[in-house]
Amino acid sequence: MRLTSLTGVVERRLLVNYRVDADAAARLLPAPLRPQLVRGWAVAGICLLRLGSTRPRWSPAPLGLRSENAAHRIAVEWDAPTGVVRGVYIGRRDTGSRLNAVAGGRLFPGEHPRALFDVRESDSDLRVAYASADGDTKVEVHARPLNHWPGSELFMDIDEASAFFRDGCDGYSVTKEGRHLDGLRMCADAWRVEPVKVVRARSSYFENGPLPAGSATLDGALLMRDVPVRWQALPPMWLDTPTLVA
Repeated sequence: MRLTSLTGVVERRLLVNYRVDADAAARLLPAPLRPQLVRGWAVAGICLLRLGSTRPRWSPAPLGLRSENAAHRIAVEWDAPTGVVRGVYIGRRDTGSRLNAVAGGRLFPGEHPRALFDVRESDSDLRVAYASADGDTKVEVHARPLNHWPGSELFMDIDEASAFFRDGCDGYSVTKEGRHLDGLRMCADAWRVEPVKVVRARSSYFENGPLPAGSATLDGALLMRDVPVRWQALPPMWLDTPTLVA
C-alpha cells in the first residue's frame, strides 16, 4: 500500500533552466502532454534537490530522511475536464539515497535510480555533480547566488520566473513499465526563490541524450533554500502509447 502524503524541508533546490526548441521537446512527450511555451520556447531543466526531515506527516521530524536528488524535467500542459492544467514531465529522476531508490515507485510515486553525488556548498558558492549508477546520466553544475536578476530570454524578471515554477507544482514521471506516469504534487506555503549566476552547467541528458544536439540552450537558474513542503500523491496518468524510461 502506498503512502498518500509526505512532509519535509527543501534545504536546497537549484533549478537550472534551458530554453528548448518546441518541436524537439514535443517529440519527447507522451500524449496527452504538450510543451508549455514561454515566448515560443519550451522550458526544460535540471532540479538539484536536497531534502531534509522527509517523512510521513504523522512521523516525528527527527526520524525524517535527508537525501540528495535530481530530476530532468520539461514544463508541460494538458487538457482536463476543468480546463488546461500545467505541470512538469520528469523524464529522469536520480537519488543518492538507498531508501528513496527502494521506496520510489513502491511506497510513494516516483521511481529513483541510484546515483553518486558530490556536493560542495557555501553561502556564496554551490557545486553539485552526480553520476547515475547505470551510467546513463552525468551532471555538473557550478552556481553563485546573486542579489540581482541576471537576465533571461525566457523570463522578464524574477517575479515572472517564480510564478511560472510555482504554478508547475504537479509532476508526472516516467515508470519502468511505461504504461502510466507517476504523479506527485509539491505544496509550499512559504514559496521564495533567489537568482543565481550559472558559472558552469553540463548535463549528458541535454548534451547527448534524447534531445537533438543544439536544441537546448542554457537560460539561467533559480535557488530555493529552507522551504517547508508537503508532497501529495496524485492519481497515475495512463498513456495511450507506452513510453520508456530515458
